[in-house]
Amino acid sequence: MYSYAQARRDLAAALRWAARMGLNEGTCNHFSLQVDEDRFLVNPWGPHWREMKASDLLVIDAKGAVLEGDWPIEETALYIHTRIHMRHPHATAVFHTHMPYATALCAVEGGRIEPCVQSGLRFHNRIAYDDDYNGFADGPEEGDRMAARMDDKPVLFLANHGVIVTGPNVAETFDMLYYLERAAQAQVLAMSTGRPLKLVPGQIAERTMRASQAGRPAYADVHFKALVRMLAREEPDFAD
Repeated sequence: MYSYAQARRDLAAALRWAARMGLNEGTCNHFSLQVDEDRFLVNPWGPHWREMKASDLLVIDAKGAVLEGDWPIEETALYIHTRIHMRHPHATAVFHTHMPYATALCAVEGGRIEPCVQSGLRFHNRIAYDDDYNGFADGPEEGDRMAARMDDKPVLFLANHGVIVTGPNVAETFDMLYYLERAAQAQVLAMSTGRPLKLVPGQIAERTMRASQAGRPAYADVHFKALVRMLAREEPDFAD
């Protein structure tokens, strides 16, 4: 598990960069990170992601009690994140956004990430789809329903809603979130031409996904460290 100090800095950096890239929606959406068996960091309800500091992040337990922090927790963050963390041991980090291009695919009938661009092939057979919108996640039952729909896959598309991306640490989860949105953007732009998508055959898509997975932790680490360096120069208060 992370040290609390490093976890706070990484999660604050991820939130600031997500806002810079337009992946958030207002002060909604939420990122969380497991730091102990039943302790989680999560962004509070109140601060904008562009102003988030390490010290603003809440520490909560599996029941949603705020153990550290001066801000309240947003209700849907509690019900979505705690249930996914507890059901899926691989989900050390859980990022939920309404990022525009991936959410656009959640808004069309049968929307899927298709094997049509290289950046999207890393997600081949690694996305679960919840095609039944069920309103706000205003109780633990809805969080449990979402967690069950993930089927041990790291990404969940929520019809008419947004996406959830999970991973073993902040760097890999942020890298996945970023490339998921880039793949969705390329696909939506290609679909807008009215021409049929040029799909990669399944065997090649599978081979490319496996090769991508093998090398991804190193690439994600380099990517995230570069983002943190830039943020440290331009907005050093994120680590406060």
